Amino acid sequence: MWPSNCIWPFRVLQHERWNENWVTEHICMQCGRMISQVFILSSKGDHLIYKDFRGEAASDVINVFYEMVTSLRGDQAPVVMSHDGLHFIHIRQGGLYCVATTSTNPSPFTIIEFLNRFAGLIKDYCGSLSEKSVKMNFALIYEMLDEMLDYGYIQTTSTDILKNFIQTEAVSSKPVSLFDLSNVGLFGADTQQSKVAPSTAASRPLMCSRDQGGKNEVFVDVIERLTVVIGSNGVLMKAEIQGEIRVKCYLPTCSEMRIGLNEEFSIGKSQLRGYGAAVRVDECSFHHAVKLEEFDSYRILRICPSQGEQTVMQYQLCDDLPSAPPFRLFPTVERDNSGRLLIYLKLRCDLPPKSAALSVSVTVPVPKGSLSLSQELSSPDQTAELQASSKAVFWEIPRFPGGAQLSALFKLEVPGLSSASLMEVGPVSLSFELPKHTCTGLQIRFLRLSPAQPGPPQRWVRYVTHSDSYTIRI
Repeated sequence: MWPSNCIWPFRVLQHERWNENWVTEHICMQCGRMISQVFILSSKGDHLIYKDFRGEAASDVINVFYEMVTSLRGDQAPVVMSHDGLHFIHIRQGGLYCVATTSTNPSPFTIIEFLNRFAGLIKDYCGSLSEKSVKMNFALIYEMLDEMLDYGYIQTTSTDILKNFIQTEAVSSKPVSLFDLSNVGLFGADTQQSKVAPSTAASRPLMCSRDQGGKNEVFVDVIERLTVVIGSNGVLMKAEIQGEIRVKCYLPTCSEMRIGLNEEFSIGKSQLRGYGAAVRVDECSFHHAVKLEEFDSYRILRICPSQGEQTVMQYQLCDDLPSAPPFRLFPTVERDNSGRLLIYLKLRCDLPPKSAALSVSVTVPVPKGSLSLSQELSSPDQTAELQASSKAVFWEIPRFPGGAQLSALFKLEVPGLSSASLMEVGPVSLSFELPKHTCTGLQIRFLRLSPAQPGPPQRWVRYVTHSDSYTIRI
């Protein structure tokens, strides 16, 4: 059991405006514990990074961890495991396992917070967190670990502090080509495409030089995750939105950034503001560096951003969607005369006509023992397959325009099909991405930098909504 007197760092991290530097300085001093090893594994168990700080564990500790984590049942594995007096604490990001071991009993939330910051630093310094980027920048990551930990004790996780000591240059996984003229118009004029940053624009190393494509840029992402449960009668049973405003700064110096939100933005059940459409959330929290003097009156966030990525604001809205859910399903499940199971799905996208959902995946659980599948899909770009191991049919839609309606007919061979077997169909779950769309309606009015930068910096704002859990009962 973890000692109760080591749980307090989690409460600090959950505070509305926790201080990153204060937590870093007090984590090890209060817990009095240390990290034995840090290593990174691929999803297949390949050893990418391994650093032993104290020599307390056997050399086969990596294989022991991988065998333990792959033998767990279910998709969500516990983050804390133990073996022969050694505790394994891990997170999974970018398809990689980031693991720390300890022979003592620190707060697991403390180690998880350290691993999350370690993963964030890899994104800052290497551009992205993936197996390829880790392999290409292993020397840089080892140098980071040497500066972050001293004999297993955490020293710092600050990007601003580490950049004074890191000497190894990052290797970009996708070098910029000077012969890429896709965004250049006639006689060098800007095209419409040149006004939109590619999705990989913010996935470059923090210390990238100008000849490697480095620019004075600021990226602001408004990211929302949607959780929805719709009953078999089409009634919305549960709705929850978790959102955040994330800033990634590539400016060498910036004393202050001002981010203007909707004037109609309100928190809680308070009186609505402004004259436009209401934008309401239930709860809101801010990074400790955010200054809120102008927030109550003008909905302006002021922050002195450090280089790298940081979440400046998080918010939540429960049991209330400002608009209709993005997808509505009309299912029919029956048995035909030849004894096959027929599943007819009609899926409608209720987004505005100029919007579209990307990478839509529909998962339909089917009766165990289903042998084969034949399908009729409404367009040739869609695909469907039956995976017997997961007992489900997967329907993939690359792009789903707003206002459109698609359909699919699945015919399954199920030995011994009965009325009870029909009850095994469903519930249907969807995963998708909604670019240029927020379900709450939160928008960035302006993004201003001071003082004026040498050379006009480019400022990019992106909106995206992901499905966290979207379930429809049938």
